[in-house]
Amino acid sequence: MSPAVAGAACHRIRTFKHMYHPVACNVAGVQPETLSPAPERVLRGDPQQMVWNHYTDATGQFSAGVWQGEPGAWRVRYGTHEEEFCVLLEGRMTLTADDGTARQFSAGDAFVVPGGFSGVWENHSRVRKHYAIMALAAPTSG
Repeated sequence: MSPAVAGAACHRIRTFKHMYHPVACNVAGVQPETLSPAPERVLRGDPQQMVWNHYTDATGQFSAGVWQGEPGAWRVRYGTHEEEFCVLLEGRMTLTADDGTARQFSAGDAFVVPGGFSGVWENHSRVRKHYAIMALAAPTSG
């Protein structure tokens, strides 16, 4: 998965036996993974992060869970075939694209970060979100 996952934090993919049952995304009983953006990407603050990855499909291309990040700003770059759907559970944040277009989101908002997005992710407070990420392998030319 690319370094942009969950706002430029990189998940270590957990392997699951193939499941055909719904998976609840709550933090009870799941150990979080602690992460932080690469130092050269950090613009402000100390945006430490925790991820409770609840599901990764057998291909490693789809994952879902809960992410939490502390206040700060850092550069993100999503892969061309990497899409993220988010629902903010708490906090307030801004995504600013490289062209300067900014969108603010707060608790209760749902949004998609499209493949190829490049810009700045800024948490104005602690942010917690549900995420679902599809990171498809780039098509090969034949």
